[in-house]
Amino acid sequence: MKNISFQEIKKAQIILQGVSYNTALVYNHALSDLSGNQVYVKMENLQRTGSFKLRGAYNKISNLTPEEKQRGVIASSAGNHAQGVAVAATLYGIKATIVMPSHAPLSKVSATRNYGAEVILHGENYDEAYNEALRLQAETQATFIHPFNDPLVIAGQGTIGLEILDDLPDVEIVVLPIGGGGLISGIALAVKTLNPAIKVIGVQSKNNPSMAESVAQQHITTIKGIPSIADGIAVKTPGDLTFDLVKQYVDEIITVDEDEIASTMLLFLESAKVVAEGAGAAAAAGIIHSLSEYKNRKIAAVISGGNVDVNLLARTIDKGLVNKGRKCFLTTVISDRPGALAQLLQLIACKGANVLAVTHRRETLDIPISYAKVELELETTDPAHVQKIKTLVEENYYRVDVQ
Repeated sequence: MKNISFQEIKKAQIILQGVSYNTALVYNHALSDLSGNQVYVKMENLQRTGSFKLRGAYNKISNLTPEEKQRGVIASSAGNHAQGVAVAATLYGIKATIVMPSHAPLSKVSATRNYGAEVILHGENYDEAYNEALRLQAETQATFIHPFNDPLVIAGQGTIGLEILDDLPDVEIVVLPIGGGGLISGIALAVKTLNPAIKVIGVQSKNNPSMAESVAQQHITTIKGIPSIADGIAVKTPGDLTFDLVKQYVDEIITVDEDEIASTMLLFLESAKVVAEGAGAAAAAGIIHSLSEYKNRKIAAVISGGNVDVNLLARTIDKGLVNKGRKCFLTTVISDRPGALAQLLQLIACKGANVLAVTHRRETLDIPISYAKVELELETTDPAHVQKIKTLVEENYYRVDVQ
């Protein structure tokens, strides 16, 4: 099957009944207030396995012949697709082999194994894992389950579009993350078939804008790319099927940077008590930072997943707090005598900042004898608060640096 039709999406919806969740479409006050629109978020982070990927994987596996199921399936993935394939294969009682990069997050590797798949760690990145999966597929004759460039996978992801229109028939704009393009291709086909007036906007990471570059160049383009917090959409080369569907059905592609993604992840945590991975927060980041021309519109954004490594989440929170002026790092030089550090801390306290950590060092070569370098980690309220503290310390000390 090389083409995909709306009817394939309708068939996939029937196949997925009782398997995937019809996730909630929830009004988000914070996104609505920040953008000046009515923004609803589709909570695929609460989908079975923590992302939308189960939909496409299960639909693909359900259409295999008995002989193909007997030979099993194989896939390559950095995380979410791996878990979707593992669950789908387990539900059908067939063998699944997943090749993941050697440095894939341990939580995702463990989850994939717990869902019943055999995990092989290979290569430094997704592309090397993908090539190894293709080599193994040729040896075993297992069916390769592509993460995005497959009509049945695309049809499975397209069921999200049907659910959005069932819950919000008068939606005007649908905003979606783009990696390889499977998610946006299926949803765009579904919503445009039912209502061509709906605008579909894709969001990519500036670190990996492969689909945006491909559309701009009018041919599939491979980019070098750099690591991104949105690893779920860090795809170097779009698929040919998804490229054609994006050209036909997607109205616009925008990009967001790492700080915008991180701050949106923090926004979801604080305002909605929602965990969104980097790729999952991309669509909302695009609404906040790159779609200011739209006002008073009814918008649906998909949180595509919530499978974020705990250590990465902690670093993301810290970065988001620094970007918003909620935390800062202040370095200065004080006299190395009794009470000098206490005086500095009292000065900080009078401005209402909370000291989270103190590093006091005498031996660094860049300061004179009889002085000490002090590095403070401070909890603050906003950038203006940070500036007030910096100004006050500069009035009383020298060599002040704030980050």
